[in-house]
Amino acid sequence: MLKIIHAADFHLDSPFAGLSPERAVQRRGEQRELLDRLAGLAREQNAGLVLLAGDLLDSEHVYRETAQALRSALVGIPCPVFIAPGNHDYYTDRSVWSALDWPENVHIFTSDRLEQVELPGCTLWGRAFTGPRQAFCPLEGLSVPEDGKLHLAVLHGNVGQGGDYGPISPMDIAASGLDYLALGHVHQTSGLRREGNTFWAYPGCPEGRGFDETGEKGVLCVEAEPGHAEARFIPLARRRYEVVQADITGAPDVLSAVRAALPDDAENLICRVLLTGEGQPPDLAALERALAPGFYGLTLLDRTRLPRNLWARREEDALTGLFLRTMWEKCQAEPDNPLYQLAARYGLAALEGGEET
Repeated sequence: MLKIIHAADFHLDSPFAGLSPERAVQRRGEQRELLDRLAGLAREQNAGLVLLAGDLLDSEHVYRETAQALRSALVGIPCPVFIAPGNHDYYTDRSVWSALDWPENVHIFTSDRLEQVELPGCTLWGRAFTGPRQAFCPLEGLSVPEDGKLHLAVLHGNVGQGGDYGPISPMDIAASGLDYLALGHVHQTSGLRREGNTFWAYPGCPEGRGFDETGEKGVLCVEAEPGHAEARFIPLARRRYEVVQADITGAPDVLSAVRAALPDDAENLICRVLLTGEGQPPDLAALERALAPGFYGLTLLDRTRLPRNLWARREEDALTGLFLRTMWEKCQAEPDNPLYQLAARYGLAALEGGEET
């Protein structure tokens, strides 16, 4: 049984455009720390192989500190490391993959043709993106021999999708005859899957970079032998992105209602809180002042609705009734459009409280 650490999609040197410049610099530094945790995990698990399935870098423009941190971490991994460059960090003769002197334990695939590497009791296959697009299947033509060896592949590609990012069909996976296919490109962990006799997986990205990458992030520890594979997800991220809903309906205290909905481990959390339910417009600025110090990052969004009893006033024979009738029709026509709810609430407040309100 061979123990493998399978990771992908670090996207080192991401811009973190949604954060302040100071926080963006800090987050890029924390990304580099992931590399040391990866190396530590390989040592702790006594891994026999580390497979890195592309997009370790976010682009061809790499900070010197990042390249140095990557090389240093790879030196600290006491087993062979195989890297299959992806669509973000594709291989060229000007890329960091060709520019640096990499450690002897590191093999970087440099061709868009499948390359075969022989290891003791194991055959490994891989290929690289050599540009930002690759419209052909990276498994194209692969059918491994039945020779009793363990057959592995590390590739960047998109299972079940067409397009220009290494499209792979389930039939391609089954036809390959591989024992385990280590993939990168999809940022959510897939869990261990199987097509035919081939086990395959995406580990997902090891740390989220936005609210489209929520929850625990990490890598896979895979144990593989001919005809069989098992995989464990191991969290690696320092910080998490989470989206939380807080229903304020009937709550006498909006702040308490929001706090009750929040997770306990807030200090490393980048959180988006959606205020839902029925009630008067919450004071977002006051809520943020009270809650933000407990979070690494916090955003509050008002998705609440007017209390139903206020809509009853649309029957009034006055300007307020006319306004509410108009907004009622718009809200009924597009119930998921939060702008109409906000317009109704603030319009009503202006009618009843004057311009200052």
